[in-house]
Amino acid sequence: MRKNWGDQAMMVFIYVFLITLAFLTFYPFWNSLVISFNSGRDTVTGGITFWPREFTLENYQIVFQDQRLMNAFFISVLRTVIGTFSSIMLTAMAAYGMSKRELIGRKYITIFFILTMFFSGGLIPTFLVVRSLGLMDSFWVMIIPGLISVWNMIIFRTFFQQLPKGLEDSAKIDGCGYWGTFFRIILPLSGPVIATLSLFTAVGHWNDWFMPSIYITSDHLIPLQTFLQRVLNSNTVSSQMSQIDSGSAARLADMTGVTGKSLSMAIMMVATLPIVMVYPFVQKYFVKGVLIGSLKD
Repeated sequence: MRKNWGDQAMMVFIYVFLITLAFLTFYPFWNSLVISFNSGRDTVTGGITFWPREFTLENYQIVFQDQRLMNAFFISVLRTVIGTFSSIMLTAMAAYGMSKRELIGRKYITIFFILTMFFSGGLIPTFLVVRSLGLMDSFWVMIIPGLISVWNMIIFRTFFQQLPKGLEDSAKIDGCGYWGTFFRIILPLSGPVIATLSLFTAVGHWNDWFMPSIYITSDHLIPLQTFLQRVLNSNTVSSQMSQIDSGSAARLADMTGVTGKSLSMAIMMVATLPIVMVYPFVQKYFVKGVLIGSLKD
């Protein structure tokens, strides 16, 4: 079908707009990556745009030799894996129960869940509850408070309601109870929505720095994002690194090309790249998973 000049002009505008938007979104990340591979003292002179002018790995040598940062990286990975798995499983179980119309008080339980999406207890009451539960300064304070996501539960519930009723009836005839039906029938059919919501949950755990900064006081339990936030808020990265690792000051003195900015960019890349690399593997599930769980016939 031949397009008139108005349609062609609109297509050109759309492509130009999308390309510009993609560039503005991607360039800050790319520039940070370039600076992390560039000599810090050369970066101070400015003009670093798309490629490193003086390529170096000194920034990453400092980062990977610091035991405190590696411990924070391990805590973040452990929190993301355990927090995502436990949250998705418990949220899916709650959603499966809420999808049953024969559940007594289903309407009122749903209202109770939804109210928590709009109203929270506030920071101080939440802090008091966490302290009274004995979760202060523990690894589980980053896991337990976020086990159930109401929004994810609603998506799961809608997805479960769209599954053919005959599947569960067949499972019951074969002797499966609710648990057997859930784990053997429902979960295997929920791959797309599980993959999509797992990614969103994992990103939330990985990027969260605020909760640990309030509830965690021990240095060995600090996750990577909280570590990065403290580094960026310190007066100089060199002083922060020297406080955390006694060997960092000596290494910084030997590596004359390292500056606070270049070191900050390297730490930022270490904190960002792992979760960014997950996206390509679950991208195909985005549209299918979210739409199936969000729309109802």
